[in-house]
Amino acid sequence: MPELPEVEALRGFLTEHLVGHEIVRVLPVAISVLKTYDPPPTALEGREVVRIGRYGKFLDLDAGGLHLVTHLARAGWLHWKDRLPDGPPRPGKGPLALRVALETGEGFDLTEAGTQKRLAVYVVRDPAEVPGVARLGPDPLDDTFDEAAFTRLLDGERRQLKGALRDQSLIAGIGNAYSDEILHAAKMSPFKLASSLTPDELHTLYEATRTTLTEAVARSQGVAAGRLKAEKKSGLRVHGRAGEPCPVCGDTIREVSFSDSSLQYCPTCQTGGKPLADRRMSRLLK
Repeated sequence: MPELPEVEALRGFLTEHLVGHEIVRVLPVAISVLKTYDPPPTALEGREVVRIGRYGKFLDLDAGGLHLVTHLARAGWLHWKDRLPDGPPRPGKGPLALRVALETGEGFDLTEAGTQKRLAVYVVRDPAEVPGVARLGPDPLDDTFDEAAFTRLLDGERRQLKGALRDQSLIAGIGNAYSDEILHAAKMSPFKLASSLTPDELHTLYEATRTTLTEAVARSQGVAAGRLKAEKKSGLRVHGRAGEPCPVCGDTIREVSFSDSSLQYCPTCQTGGKPLADRRMSRLLK
């Protein structure tokens, strides 16, 4: 799933390639992709792109009073085309969900792999009309997101750190991958209760959050849209690397599986050397 660093890189890429150009076609291919109907996608045609914004994991294409807001979900992606194919795309069972064409002949496709169709596109007059945007918590890379603000967010949170970091209404933009990376950098168990953190631990977690995301954004800057997935994977130290040695201590990276996701961690760095039990089978270790 694209998270804050990748969506921020897409924002930069699209700013370079879209701003100042006219949208000539918006062609939905998969009916499931559109989550709004008024205004229709055709209302964007003939408008100039004036800005590309980001709200957490949401991309916002601002066409001068109308917004095409996209959430790529778990298996969605954006593919830039220097030259779009001639003729309209044919609806079918393929991954193509929506196409946006410019007056230059360039444009992009939104695709989604797999059978679970969660990629979402909204055409709205204000991004705040999108429910997912309206409920977002603060952006962790915003200048106002200081340590005091972070401490206030976690004050009294009785959830485990993994779940708290992934809650978009608490902090916007962090998903499964970067929550693993942040907790590894902070040397904390994903199952530790947020409410149990000491002031020193809150400081450590705040610094790990800012540093991990800032470094990931820096790695992704200037990377073409088609290479962002590979860039993300290459920069991850524990997420998706179960069975490999930890780059810090050399211990074997472990995994805990859930019904529809998994987390990865290093026992030596994060849990005092103790492997975490599967949440479905026993109590969570803290």
